[in-house]
Amino acid sequence: MAEQSAELSPVLKQATPVLAARGEGVYIYDEDDRRYLDFTAGIGVTSTGHCHPRVVEAAQRQVGTLIHGQYTTVMHRPLLELTERLGTVLPEGIDRLFYVNSGSEAVEAALRLARQATGRQNAIVFQGSFHGRTMAAASLTTSGVKIRAGIGPLMPGVAVSPFPYAYRLGLSEDEATAYALRELDYLLATVSSPKDTAAIFIEPVLGEGGYVPVPAPFMRGLRERADQHGILLVADEVQTGFGRTGRFWGHDHSGVRPDIVITAKGLASGFPLSAIAAPHALMEKAWPGSQGGTYGGNAVSCAAALATLDVIQEEGLVDNAARMGERLTAGLREVADAHPGIGDVRGLGLMVASEFTAADGSPDPETAARAHKAASDKGLLLLTCGPHGNVVRMIPPLIVTADQIDAATAIWTEAVKESAT
Repeated sequence: MAEQSAELSPVLKQATPVLAARGEGVYIYDEDDRRYLDFTAGIGVTSTGHCHPRVVEAAQRQVGTLIHGQYTTVMHRPLLELTERLGTVLPEGIDRLFYVNSGSEAVEAALRLARQATGRQNAIVFQGSFHGRTMAAASLTTSGVKIRAGIGPLMPGVAVSPFPYAYRLGLSEDEATAYALRELDYLLATVSSPKDTAAIFIEPVLGEGGYVPVPAPFMRGLRERADQHGILLVADEVQTGFGRTGRFWGHDHSGVRPDIVITAKGLASGFPLSAIAAPHALMEKAWPGSQGGTYGGNAVSCAAALATLDVIQEEGLVDNAARMGERLTAGLREVADAHPGIGDVRGLGLMVASEFTAADGSPDPETAARAHKAASDKGLLLLTCGPHGNVVRMIPPLIVTADQIDAATAIWTEAVKESAT
């Protein structure tokens, strides 16, 4: 047989040119030992920073005792301990958990549970939402056609309602909220009968859709309609959970309790782990055999998640996310005030974005791309998002300091200056 070498799929594209050799806290180092401020955090995953000593120690210890105990075959202590600990941070009454590996898997598990528990088939999502790339999750995703294109027909039973994206709509937040709730009522009257609707899925902050926070009155309006019609409200906290928004859960900003919570990303500081949580009375309506998975609740990932919870709570990282988020947002708004090409700066906690628009208000992905690249060249790693790629987002680890925020803002200032010329 002739010798053959393999390479990664040509469709995979890196957001930055960095070949990472190691990570430490808020920094990534390449193979030439150049240091970068990592304000991507693995797309919001490395919540406690790269290689936090507590997380590393917990994972190393667990690797030496039990790597994989398949949880529908045998049970293991890290999974039981994590479940108990999560009960202390989950909303009151949400006391049953089921573990898988990725956000997409957790979304699909939540949809399966909602359909089985209600006996209804439809799900409502919002324009710009991102819920994953697997088939059912992609059917719930409207953050960009790249997730949906070329794979149809998609799963039926999904209805899409407008999101209260005030900047895009050219409305105040109150006006956008009123508009989106009216349109949701219209959708329930014209597209998806409440009697056919199992669940409403909502991200407390649109992620891939552009880092747009859900106004609290809109979330409360969803809760009212869900209660009125017996529809389950599902909070997709894959990116917003575990302190990212300056509260432990993104939905905490509204005071609304969802029926199902989905969590992943920052849960285990970089180890693959996700979960869905629901009240006992709801979770027991899942049909036998409908929950499982070979790698779900992996012992090493659970040990890392336990250490992550310790670090978040003992180091006060939720409060730090709120304080540093305010500092970051203020800095980005100063940059935007000096550059009219940035039409909006928005976010919650350490989940902040700058939207680039042309003079006529249309999306400006070209300038966003130049600013993104210039920042990378200067040692600041960022990501873009939004359907047009004209939004540059910052997602530093929750351990970020004021000095690191200021350093990133200074680099961003120079990057935006360069991109405008």
